[in-house]
Amino acid sequence: MIITVTHYLVLAAILFSISVTGIFINRKNFILLLMCIELMLLSVNFNFIAFSRMHGDTLGQVFVFFILTVAAAEAAIGLAILVALFRARNSVNVDDSVSLRD
Repeated sequence: MIITVTHYLVLAAILFSISVTGIFINRKNFILLLMCIELMLLSVNFNFIAFSRMHGDTLGQVFVFFILTVAAAEAAIGLAILVALFRARNSVNVDDSVSLRD
């Protein structure tokens, strides 16, 4: 069996659908929201890699490095906000983050 670009695109579509579903189903837990956003970025990376290999160009793989950099920064900032929220309210509920404005 030969793995084609279509297989990669189907995998990316499944990952993207799971992440969007996770965001819509669970809007309460901050950690799960961050994980779903990371999964969404991973599905975009699969698309870049698949099309990069299909066209024989490395530009898509360069974009993946930039996306991974943004994902790492997003995770670090998100976890810092999560720690601040947990210290202030002793929960990781998204609804409690509104009260951090005070």
